[in-house]
Amino acid sequence: MHDFHYRDAQLWCEDVPVSGIAEEVGTPFYLYSYRTLRNHFRVFDDAFAEIPHIICFAVKSNSNVAILRIFASEGGGVDIVSGGELFRALQAGVDPGRVVYSGVGKRADEIEYALKTGILMFNVESSQELHEIHACAKKLSLKAGIALRVNPDVDPQTHPYISTGLKENKFGIDIEKSLAEYRQAKEMPWLEIKGVSCHIGSQLTKISPFVDALERLKNLLRLLREEGMDIRYLDLGGGLGITYNEEQPPHPVEYARAIMASAGDLACTFIFEPGRVIVGNAGVLVTKVLYTKSNQDKNFIIVDAGMNDLIRPSLYHSYHQIQPVSQRDRATIQADVVGPICESGDYLARERSMPAFERGEFMAVMSAGAYGFTMSSNYNSRPRAAEVLVRDDRFYVIRQRETYSDMIRGEEIPNFLKS
Repeated sequence: MHDFHYRDAQLWCEDVPVSGIAEEVGTPFYLYSYRTLRNHFRVFDDAFAEIPHIICFAVKSNSNVAILRIFASEGGGVDIVSGGELFRALQAGVDPGRVVYSGVGKRADEIEYALKTGILMFNVESSQELHEIHACAKKLSLKAGIALRVNPDVDPQTHPYISTGLKENKFGIDIEKSLAEYRQAKEMPWLEIKGVSCHIGSQLTKISPFVDALERLKNLLRLLREEGMDIRYLDLGGGLGITYNEEQPPHPVEYARAIMASAGDLACTFIFEPGRVIVGNAGVLVTKVLYTKSNQDKNFIIVDAGMNDLIRPSLYHSYHQIQPVSQRDRATIQADVVGPICESGDYLARERSMPAFERGEFMAVMSAGAYGFTMSSNYNSRPRAAEVLVRDDRFYVIRQRETYSDMIRGEEIPNFLKS
């Protein structure tokens, strides 16, 4: 599952002791295993070897250019949701012809940037967006490849904040209205209809919602082709979950078998947008214990990473395993792991049974490779953490820790306040 393991009571990432990195780089920092990232990508890619497909990694889950470069070197594309993510992908060497652009709020300047770059297609999420893309394409005299992101009204059985395939969600176009939207797109000369897209949610631990969504898309595909539309791509999005605690999500091979069995002979290239399943367990957040204290019957372990570094526990009440970087015989206590942020909701673990950590030691917050750094912020004017990549017996700082100067770059005091 990943390449973080104990050796002689010390946590290692591949062939590097985590404590040594912490001493040299400082804390907090995100730590990724190259071997795990590469292997996870290959397992997912190989699972679909029997059908034409493109693996478009979801940049939103981890956008570091070094991470993106790993997947680009494996022949992968990317799923983006902003102009900034497109810029990152291009800097990492991703082939623009393997880029799909999703997201409900594409600005005109972002659309034009993508058109000039020559991306594969836009996943269109509304009728107004369809017209905006056509206007931008006409302005630039560049045809825009498009798919409509169809909302199949399938319950993904996941956290409501990361459910995206129900009628009540903001994403996509109602499947009942999609045929009319496709007919409209067919009449727009600067649009090229290339495919159909859907994405029903994130951290799914069952296969059935994916298959249900595909079954609903198959009928739409048939209707579109009957009307002369050349549907070459079927983008099934991402969403396959990982194990944080006791979840038992399907293996990518199991997922692939179910999708291929349902797909039959659709005669198209499939696009998949995995994110979390590739990077989630390939990364950890390493932090240092600053203080410990007890209030009556409550134990607190105060660390130097907070909700600004990893917001998932505070935002989603998500579970991340807490492990000591150095194992030893010690008592087990029930405690909250909390950060330095001035919010009662600033925590990494609550009411958790764990080793009695002591001041000054290092702690690893597991399964932090996805939606960790990408969702971090400078709240409380805290510099964002460093990012480190390990390959075999060497480590590389792939993002320097922010400085105080970095945080105020671009800010300016107007002259009338200087006197």
